[in-house]
Amino acid sequence: MTGNDDNKRHATISRRTTETDITLSFDIDGSGKADIKTGVAFFDHMLTSFTRHGFFDLTITATGDLPLGDHHLVEDIGIVLGQAIGKAVGDKKGIERFSNTAIPMDESIANVALDLSGRNYLVFTASFTGESIGDMNSQMVYHFFESLCSNAGINAHITATGINDHHKAEAIFKAFGVALRRACTQNARQASIPSTKGKL
Repeated sequence: MTGNDDNKRHATISRRTTETDITLSFDIDGSGKADIKTGVAFFDHMLTSFTRHGFFDLTITATGDLPLGDHHLVEDIGIVLGQAIGKAVGDKKGIERFSNTAIPMDESIANVALDLSGRNYLVFTASFTGESIGDMNSQMVYHFFESLCSNAGINAHITATGINDHHKAEAIFKAFGVALRRACTQNARQASIPSTKGKL
């Protein structure tokens, strides 16, 4: 595992279990470049949207026990991406910390409010009518963000409404990317860690 230094906010993490094998590199201050190969095409599409609209750089190479379903792979990528976000953002000195973003996609709209507080908590208010969206189990949208927030120490409130499951899911991933970018943005007026406690 490698982490950030004084000038670069990035992390590379590898995680191997009996169920999955994942190598992931994440750069907060990227340009929206995504190189993602998980074996779940719809998930790749969602992570690419997250990356592009967050202006991150994200590389993921992952394999897993997909004949059993996508649960283990999506969950473990959420774990590793959460760890990478937490490592890359570092001590959070000078960041905005809070953000709130609404992203529409046709008839759907998603709202994501984030606090990079170090205390993980997820409120997820969205539902999907189908069992799957493309080749991804629709239940895994919630579970992915639960795993990510738990491992990144993020408090997130995610809501989405609409008719089309694809639109709702994509709006969520885009909104999360934009919200995370804004929360991680350096504020020149914020000279210290943005907390009355002095630590996040």
